[in-house]
Amino acid sequence: MKYIFDVDGTITPSRQEIDPEFKDFFLDFCNNNEVYLVTGSDRPKTMEQIGEDIYNACKRVYQCSGNQVFEGEKLYEYSKWTPDEDVRDFLEDKLISSDFGLRTGTHIEERPGMINFSVVGRGATLGERLFYVEHDKKTEERVKIAREFKEEFPLLDALVGGETGIDIFPLGKDKAQIIDDFLITSDIHFFGDRMDPAGNDYSLALKVIEGGGKSHQVKNWKHTQYILTATYSALSSAGLEQQPSKL
Repeated sequence: MKYIFDVDGTITPSRQEIDPEFKDFFLDFCNNNEVYLVTGSDRPKTMEQIGEDIYNACKRVYQCSGNQVFEGEKLYEYSKWTPDEDVRDFLEDKLISSDFGLRTGTHIEERPGMINFSVVGRGATLGERLFYVEHDKKTEERVKIAREFKEEFPLLDALVGGETGIDIFPLGKDKAQIIDDFLITSDIHFFGDRMDPAGNDYSLALKVIEGGGKSHQVKNWKHTQYILTATYSALSSAGLEQQPSKL
């Protein structure tokens, strides 16, 4: 079996370090299974969250939605795409017009092959992020911005990722692109927290299901651990088994 995991909201709290007890569990799982990670974040942020030991225990890590790929410390491949100035102008306008009053800096972050846009900014504290999460739940601001962006730039895609951001890249260069690296997809189990149609795990989840694999939409890392323990791990206890969640 092959296991693919999103990072933020799936094996760690969004933009935070992995839970210490779950880290031990997940490292053991990585050492005994074929594990891949796919995340919208870049390598330094992912390393901060999960640590070098888990990172290197994975078969491959797909950074920036698969636009930069590492095998341990080795850079396997990367995209050189960068956004045009009109893309930046559009996002600057959305930043100015947003009703959410707090700004913490680094609102448009360029990453290999993509950019991440955040109204509250990458400099937000946990409390400030939570304020934005509540705002976004009420207003669906990110979904609306992503929809307007795609109407304005039909050759680009914009997907909601994590708790505060929007991931932007050329069409077809989202997480689903990594499926081309897997000759057999029927033995894949993919775990992610944003498998809703506007979410950045959705396209890969569909590809996995189309290929005969399973996609598990999780609420947080605890949900991920529960499914792994109850359904796939030797730690499974009688009566705890549950059918994997699907789209």
